[in-house]
Amino acid sequence: MKVHGESAERFKSLLRDTFFLFDTAELDFGIYRIMNYRRKEIEDFIEKDLIQAVAKEFELFKAQSAQELLAKIEEKKKEIERFEKEWGEKIFRNGQIAEEHKDRPLAKEYLELKKQLDEVEVTESEQAQVFNDLYIFLSRYYEDGDFISKRRYSSRDTRYAIPYNGEEVKLYWANFDQYYVKTGEVFKDYEFDSRGWRIIFRTTFADVETGNVKGERRYFLLAPSDSLNADTENKACLIQFEYRQLTEEDLSKYKVTTKAGEEKKIGIQQDELNSILSDMILDRTKEAELKAVLSEKQDEKTVLQKHLYKYTHKITSDFFVHKNLKSFLDRELDYFIKTEVLDIHNLDPRHFTRARVVENIGKRVIEFLAGIEDYQKFLWEKKKFVLRTDYVITTDRIPEELMEEVLGCKAQLQEWQDLGFGQISKKKDLNGKKLPVDTKHFDDGFKERLLEKLSEQGNFDDLIDGTLVKGENWQALNLMIGKYLGKVQTVYIDPPFNTGKDFLFKDKYQDSSWIALMENRLALGKQFLKDSGSLFLHLDWNANYIGRFLLNEIFGKNNFLNEIVWRIGWLSGYKTMVERFVRNHDTLLFYAATNKNASFFDKENARIPYSSFDRDTIKREIQSILQKWNISAKIKNLKVVFKDYSGKVYKLGLQQKDGGYPLEDTWNCSDYEELHSNKIKRNAKEYTPKGAEISQKPEQLLRRIIELTTAKKDIVLDYFLGTGTSTAVAHKLGRRWLGVEMGDYFETDVLYRMKHVLAGQSKREPCGISKEVDWQGGGFFKYHYLEQYEDTLHNIEFPNEGKGQMLFKLFPDEASEYVMRYMLRHETEGSASLLDVKQFESPFEYKLRIISDGKGEKILPVDLVETFNYLLGLTVGRYRFLNENERKYVIVLGERCNRRVAVVWRAIKDIDLEKDKKLIENAITDFHPDEIFINGDACVKDYKVIESEFKALMGV
Repeated sequence: MKVHGESAERFKSLLRDTFFLFDTAELDFGIYRIMNYRRKEIEDFIEKDLIQAVAKEFELFKAQSAQELLAKIEEKKKEIERFEKEWGEKIFRNGQIAEEHKDRPLAKEYLELKKQLDEVEVTESEQAQVFNDLYIFLSRYYEDGDFISKRRYSSRDTRYAIPYNGEEVKLYWANFDQYYVKTGEVFKDYEFDSRGWRIIFRTTFADVETGNVKGERRYFLLAPSDSLNADTENKACLIQFEYRQLTEEDLSKYKVTTKAGEEKKIGIQQDELNSILSDMILDRTKEAELKAVLSEKQDEKTVLQKHLYKYTHKITSDFFVHKNLKSFLDRELDYFIKTEVLDIHNLDPRHFTRARVVENIGKRVIEFLAGIEDYQKFLWEKKKFVLRTDYVITTDRIPEELMEEVLGCKAQLQEWQDLGFGQISKKKDLNGKKLPVDTKHFDDGFKERLLEKLSEQGNFDDLIDGTLVKGENWQALNLMIGKYLGKVQTVYIDPPFNTGKDFLFKDKYQDSSWIALMENRLALGKQFLKDSGSLFLHLDWNANYIGRFLLNEIFGKNNFLNEIVWRIGWLSGYKTMVERFVRNHDTLLFYAATNKNASFFDKENARIPYSSFDRDTIKREIQSILQKWNISAKIKNLKVVFKDYSGKVYKLGLQQKDGGYPLEDTWNCSDYEELHSNKIKRNAKEYTPKGAEISQKPEQLLRRIIELTTAKKDIVLDYFLGTGTSTAVAHKLGRRWLGVEMGDYFETDVLYRMKHVLAGQSKREPCGISKEVDWQGGGFFKYHYLEQYEDTLHNIEFPNEGKGQMLFKLFPDEASEYVMRYMLRHETEGSASLLDVKQFESPFEYKLRIISDGKGEKILPVDLVETFNYLLGLTVGRYRFLNENERKYVIVLGERCNRRVAVVWRAIKDIDLEKDKKLIENAITDFHPDEIFINGDACVKDYKVIESEFKALMGV
C-alpha cells in the first residue's frame, strides 16, 4: 500500500526539520555532529521504516473495512435466502448468484458489496486524518524552535494541566522536567527566490560560546574560500559564511567607520558589517543577471541587503535535555487519543481502528525521538573529565629545597611583577612576603615534588584551603558530589537575577528557563550540605518571589529560616524615581538543610542550634559562650547585653529596653547611616574587577554570613562565584572553600583576586575585611579546568559505525525496540569523551579535542588521576611519584567510606608484571590499604581494575 498525500509530506517535514534538524547547516559541532552522522539512518526511518510501518498499520483500516463489508454481505445473503424460501426460487447456485438472477435488485446489491470487498482500500482522506492527528500531537510541543514539555490535556476548553498530587501550593514551569543546558544560536540554511534565481546562505563554520556565558561578540563574515558559487544553468547561487569573533585581519578587511570618518575598532554592529558584506558579495558576482537580481531595490534596500539582515539576525533556541522524554510523550499520546481522537459519540469501529493506528505509529516515532534525547541526556549526565589541575601556594609554605627552583622560574617572577609585587630575583627580596606560586609556570616534575613533599607533612587534603573549578556549574557539582556529599556547612550563591542581561535567555520563556537553570543546580547543590548546614540565595526583585517558591520545593517549607533584606547602600538608578520608588535593596533567602540540626556559630566556633533559641535554653547556651568571648554580660529576664570585638553594644533576648541592638532581618550597607548591628560597613577599598572603590557585594556581607553559619575549617561553597568575593572572605576567615565559575574572568578576576588574597599585603590588599580580621596572607589552593558538554559532543566519534545497522538487518521486526538509543550508545562507545580504555595503557597521555575555551580546537591532555579521585570520592592523604622500571608511577593514598584506598597509575606497554608487583607492594606496604585500584593488568593480589570502576562511576 502506498502512503502519500499532502498530510503525509507535512508530517515527514515536521520530523525532518523540527525534530531532526535537517534544515540546519551541516556543521561539525554540538548536536549537529550526531544528527549529521546519523542523517542516513534518520532519513531511512522517515522514508522507509516509518512509512512501511504506516502502510502496515493502514492495513488495519483495510481489515476493518473488509470486516464491515463481510458483515453486510452475510446480512444480504440471509435476506436473499429468506426471499428464496418465500418465493420458492433458487437464486444461489454453488454459493454464487445464478446468471439469470443477476439483474434482480437484491442480487445487484449483493454483487456490489462483493465488488467493494474485492476492491477495498484505505481512502486518502482516511490516511490524511491519521497523519493530521500525528502532526497535531507532535507539533504542539514545539514553539519557535524549542521543545516545550507543557502537558496538554485537551484542545477544547482547558489546554494545559500540571502534574498535581494534592499539594497545597504547586510550583510548576514550562520546562519542569528538563535539564537547562544553554541558550544559543541555531544555524539554518537560509533560502530565497528572486526573479527565477534561488539564493542560499549557508554557515560553514561557527565558533559558538560554551556554557551559557556572554563572551566576545561573534559576527557573520564571508567564508575565506568558496564564499560564492553560482550555477547559471540551474539559476542557483550558494553564498557561504562563518560565524566567529573578529580578528585584527578582519578589522582591516571589513573597515567600519564612525560618522566622523574614524575607523571603528570596538562596538561594531552586525548591521554595519552587512553593508560591507553586500558590496563584497556583489564584487564577487560575475554573472550579470545574478548581480542585477541581488542589486534590485526593494523599500530602499537591495534584495541582497534585505535578506542579509534577516539571515544575520540569528535564531536563538533554548537548549534543554528532557529527563524522560519517552515517559512524557507516551503519557501525552495516551491522553491525546482518548480526548481528541476518540469520540464517545461516534462508536463506528473504523473510528477505533484509526485511534489504534495513531497510537501505534505515534509510539514508533516517540521511541525514535526518545532514543536521540536519551543519548543527549546520557552525554549531559556523564561525569566530565578534569582537563588540568594546578596549585597556588605561598612562598612561606614552599619546602625549602624547592625555593631555588621557584626563584629561577622567569614566568613566575614575571607574574609577581605583573601582579604588583615588585621585582623579585633573590630570596632576600621576599623580605617576609607571602607570594603566591602557581604551578602552571613549572614542569610536571616540580609539581610532583611539591605535592609529595607537602603530603609528607600530613593528610594532603587537610593542607588544601580551597578548590576553584572553571566549568559549567552543574557539571562541576556533578563531578565533585562524590567527594563532598554532605560535607559543606554553608552554600552562598549570587546567581544571575533573571534579567536576561547575564544569560542569553529567550524572552518568551525567560522565567521558565531561569527556574529550570536554578532548580537543576539547587537540587544538586543541596546534596553537598551537612545536616547542620545552610544556604543563602542572593536575589533581587526580578526573581526573589520565584526563588522562595523554588527553595520551598527543594529544601522544604519548614526549613525556611529568614528572608533577609540587604539594603545595598547605593541608588539603583535615579531615572526610576519618575515612575516608581527607587529600588535600593536585594534579598537573601536563608534556608537550613535540616532545621532540627542547623546551627549558628559563635566566635570560638561553639555551635548554637537554630532551634535552641527559646526561653529554656537561651540562658544555658548564651551564658556559656559569652564567657569565651571575654565580654561583660548579664542575663536578666532573658535579656542579654554584651559588647562585641569592636566595642559596639548588642542585645540578644526576647525584649529590648535598655540599649543595644538586636540582629534583625534587615541588613544595611550604608556609609551615611549608623544602624549599629544591622549595618554592614562598606570599606573605602573593596575589590572589583575594574578597581573601583565600591563593589556591589562587599566582603562584610559575606563575612556576616560565613561567621554566623560556619566554624573554622568548615567548607563554604559558591557555584556562581563571579569575581570570587565568597572564596576571598572564606579564606581570610580560616574556612575552607569551593568555588565554581565558567566565565572568562575565572583567570582575569578570580585567580587574580585569590592570588592577591594569599599575598596578604599587596597592591590590592588590604581591602574588604582584611584590616578588621588582621589578615596577613598565606594559603594553598588548587584549581581545575573541566571538560564541558560542548567538548563531550565535539569528541563523539563512531568507531563501531555500521555494527548497529547489522542488528536492524538481523532483526527487522524488532527494529522499533532497538532504534537510535542503542545504536548511538553502541556505535560511539570508545569515543575519547566516553572513555577510550585503550588510552589507559598510557594514562598520562590521555587526550581530548577541546573547544570550550572559545579559541578553536585544541588537543589537550586529561588529568585522569584527579578525575578518578573525584569519581571515587577519595580524600587524598598522600601522593607518591616514582620513576622505576623505565616508567612513571603515580600512587595516591587516601580514604573513602572509612576504607583505606591505594590508587596506582602507570604506563603498561612492555611492562614486567613481576617487577611491577614488587614495586607497588613496597610503595604501599606501610599504608595497609583495604582496596587497591590499578590501571591495566597487574599481579597484585585482590586489586581492582581502574578502567571498569572508572567507566561505572563516570556513567558511561
